Amino acid sequence: MGSPLYDLLLRRAADDLLDGGPTLQVLEGHLDDPGPSALALRMMGGVHALVLSGTAPDLARYYPSASPGAVAGSPDEAWPAFAATLEAHREEVRSWLQRPPQTNEVGRGAALVGGLLHIAAEAPLPVRLVEVGASGGLNLRADRFRIDGEVASYGDPSSPVQLGAAWFGVAPPTAEVEVVERYGGDVDPVDVSQEHDRLLLAAYVWPDQLSRLERLRGAFELAAAMPIAVRRESAAQTLDRTSLVDGTWTVLWHSVFRQYLSHQDRDALAARIEALGSDASPRRRFAYLTLEPTRRAPEAEFEFLVTLRTWPSGEERILGSASGHGIPTTWER
Repeated sequence: MGSPLYDLLLRRAADDLLDGGPTLQVLEGHLDDPGPSALALRMMGGVHALVLSGTAPDLARYYPSASPGAVAGSPDEAWPAFAATLEAHREEVRSWLQRPPQTNEVGRGAALVGGLLHIAAEAPLPVRLVEVGASGGLNLRADRFRIDGEVASYGDPSSPVQLGAAWFGVAPPTAEVEVVERYGGDVDPVDVSQEHDRLLLAAYVWPDQLSRLERLRGAFELAAAMPIAVRRESAAQTLDRTSLVDGTWTVLWHSVFRQYLSHQDRDALAARIEALGSDASPRRRFAYLTLEPTRRAPEAEFEFLVTLRTWPSGEERILGSASGHGIPTTWER
């Protein structure tokens, strides 16, 4: 997925775990965590936070996110420093294993905005944007991002968030998106006005993917100019306070979020979505827009599909597919 440094470190960490090294000491008690909980990325986020905060200077020499002169072409040398960091800061890294990754990946806004264009083209009404699993709420401002692609561009060229090489395939429809309300919820929200929480999100960006880090910092800048509160609540609770409003679209969005829900939580979310859909009318519309790892058919491979369902018709369609980080998004319709 475009991170040679993490490819090397995770392979070495897997061997080290089997050999009983510091990786095993860090992950002890979590080895039965389910795959979708992203245990490896939680560990890597904890280490990256140490690097970004200046606590692991020996390892920082190999992390481009912290050192512009990070050693290039020999990431092999990073492993001893990484292992030493795990050993020296075991409890700090273990503290990151208690919660799911808070990526709030800004690149996924490319899929959101394309979906919003489809929604606005279906009926030109103002949008009320609602996000569950919103983390820091950065993508609630996705309509303010600049998106450039092979097939189309969108947004203010001077936006602090620049999503380049983002759109391929079929150009999304041309439409005007007017967002008049935006709010979200998360069981463990991030307050992007706080330095500690900004570090949390930056730590989950892979250290040799500087364009992602640049997008994140641009989103922090946009958030400072446009504050949005994200409540501490479950997805079902967010929808409990959501109702449809005449003369608008209410658009519910989430991205790479479903995997962290229990079966019970998924059922509760689905029930509330159906209830909102049943209340929709041509003047009071509802849309459910997602970017999630999904199979097109039971025997197919998982893909990160951009899926849209709109009411009052209830029609569902696949708009395209994306990478796990949202860029590029390839539109199919």
